[in-house]
Amino acid sequence: MLYHFFNWLKTEFDISGSGLFQYITFRVALAAILSLVVSAVIGKRIIKKLQSLQIGEAVRQLGLPGEVDKANTPTMGGIIILLAIVIPTLLFAKVENVYILLMLLVTVWCGLIGFIDDYLKLSAKRKAKAEGRPYKKADADGLAGKFKIAGQVGLGLIVGITLYFNKNVVIEREIMNNSAIQYQQKERPIGESIKTINGETHRYVRVQTPITTIPFVKSHEFNYAKLLPKSWEDYTYILYIGVVIFIITAVSNGANITDGLDGLATGVSAIIGACLGLFAYLSGNINFADYLNIMYIPNLGELSVFIGAFIGACVGFLWYNAYPAQVFMGDTGSLALGGIIASLAIIVRKELLIPIFCGVFLVENLSVIMQVSYFKYTKRKYGEGRRIFLMSPLHHHYQKLGYHETKIAVRFWIVTIICAIASIMTLKIR
Repeated sequence: MLYHFFNWLKTEFDISGSGLFQYITFRVALAAILSLVVSAVIGKRIIKKLQSLQIGEAVRQLGLPGEVDKANTPTMGGIIILLAIVIPTLLFAKVENVYILLMLLVTVWCGLIGFIDDYLKLSAKRKAKAEGRPYKKADADGLAGKFKIAGQVGLGLIVGITLYFNKNVVIEREIMNNSAIQYQQKERPIGESIKTINGETHRYVRVQTPITTIPFVKSHEFNYAKLLPKSWEDYTYILYIGVVIFIITAVSNGANITDGLDGLATGVSAIIGACLGLFAYLSGNINFADYLNIMYIPNLGELSVFIGAFIGACVGFLWYNAYPAQVFMGDTGSLALGGIIASLAIIVRKELLIPIFCGVFLVENLSVIMQVSYFKYTKRKYGEGRRIFLMSPLHHHYQKLGYHETKIAVRFWIVTIICAIASIMTLKIR
C-alpha cells in the first residue's frame, strides 16, 4: 500500500526521498525491521493474553530433561509470526503481485489449519481437567490427520493451479540472433518484450511452462512434461499439481515435527528464508539472471519483500522462543512456516533443492519414518518392537544422549547454514 502512496507523492509532488520506495532492497529492509518491531511489541501482549486465557502447553511424560519446566508455557504463539509477516507485507509490497497474493493466502491458510489443531488440543486439555482426569496421549491428537491432510491438499491445488495457469506466472527466454525461438516441451508463449542490459538490446519471449531447476547440472532446467509420454503432454498440469501438493504436505509436516525444542524450528526457518530470498531476488532481476545464466522470472523480485518480513518474523519470535521459551509457536506457527517455505521453493523454481536447504526438516521426517517402520517390522518378526534411535524425531535422540537442547538447536542451525550455502553454490557449480 505504501509503495503506491509514495509513488504518487513522487509523481505528483516530486517529494525528496519518496523515490526510495521504488527500490526493492529498501522495502525488503523496511519489511524486515517492521516485522521485528511487530514481533517485539505485539508479541509481548499476545503472550500475556495467552497466559491470562490459560492457553498453556500440556506436557506428556516422555522422560526428557526439562520437560516438566515447560508445563503451562503459552502456546499458539504462531499468531505472532503470522501478524509479523502479514502486516509488513501489506504495507511495503505490491499487493497486486500474483506471488505476493499467493504467499499471503498460503500464510493465512496454513496458519488457520494449525490454529484449529491447537484449539482442539487445548479444548481437550481443559475437558480433561474439568473431568478431573489426567491428560492422555489421545487428548493430544487435535485436528484429525485426514482433515489436516485435506487442508494441505486443498492449498496445494490452489498453489499448483495458480502457478500453472495464471497468465502472470511466466519466465522469459531470450531470442538469440533474431531467430525463431525453440520452445521446450509444452512451453506456451504469451508475448515478447525488449530490454536493455549493459547498453545492449535484447529480445525476450514470455512463456508459461512447468519448469524447474536441477542442481549441479550444466543443462540445469527441467520440464515436468518430459516425465510423461508425448501423447500425455496435455495432462502435464495433473503431474505438476500433484508434485506441488506432495511438496507442501511434506515440508509443512517436516517443520511441524522439527518444532520440538526451544528456538529450533524458528532459527532453521529464518536461515532457509534467507536462502530463498536470495534466489527470489536474483531470479527476479534480469541483470543478475543474465550474469548467472539462470532463468529470469518477471516480477519475482517483489517476493523478496515478503521473505524479508518472513525472516524478520522468525528472528523476532526467536526473542521469546529461545531457551528458556516464553512461548511456543504451536501448529499455528510450525505448519505456516513449512507451508511458506515449500511454496516459496516452488515459486522460485528451486523445489529440487529442498532436500538440501531443508536438510534438517528432511532428516527429522526420515528419523520418524525409520523409527516407526523398524519398530513395526521387528514387532512383527520378533514379537518385540525395537528402535533405531533412542527416541524420534532426531532432536529427541540427542536429548536422550544428554545434550542440552540449546546445543542441539544451535548445531542444527549451523547444519542449516551449511546446507543453505551449498544450495547457493548451485548457482555457479554445474
